[in-house]
Amino acid sequence: MLNLPKNKIKLIATDFDGVLTDGGLYVTSEGGSFKKISYKDIMGVSSWLKSGGKFAIISGDTSVMIDVFATKLKIEDVFQGVHFFEKREKLEGLINKYNLSPDEVCYVGDDINDIEPLKLAGFGVCPLDANYKVKEIDDIIISNTKGGEGLIREIIDSILD
Repeated sequence: MLNLPKNKIKLIATDFDGVLTDGGLYVTSEGGSFKKISYKDIMGVSSWLKSGGKFAIISGDTSVMIDVFATKLKIEDVFQGVHFFEKREKLEGLINKYNLSPDEVCYVGDDINDIEPLKLAGFGVCPLDANYKVKEIDDIIISNTKGGEGLIREIIDSILD
């Protein structure tokens, strides 16, 4: 179980691929593609939103799969196609939008384009299989869970329990 503070975090913002998915892009023989999302994370996000928490996706990818996930859970703050250093700007915008301090924010990311928002957030969390540069960030919380295997649920359970 992660050691995240209860009743302090108001916003969880996350990358999509490598966090909510296993980072793979599965390609069919017909040329289509799909990504796997754990039902553990779906239940976790649903519980978080029902508790009054804010949830945001900030992804470098542009994908209908992100749209499907966000629509299913009624996630209001979804940013796709966000270039490398714009992720921090998007997170700053959310902090301002909800009148939060960085200490009330948990950001979850797995790769080098997530380093700046991970440093900005009061609580930066990465999956066990994150890029080594992410794992070297001061004060990063490294989960025992890999991306796409219930990482977000682990975080939310830690906060809500």
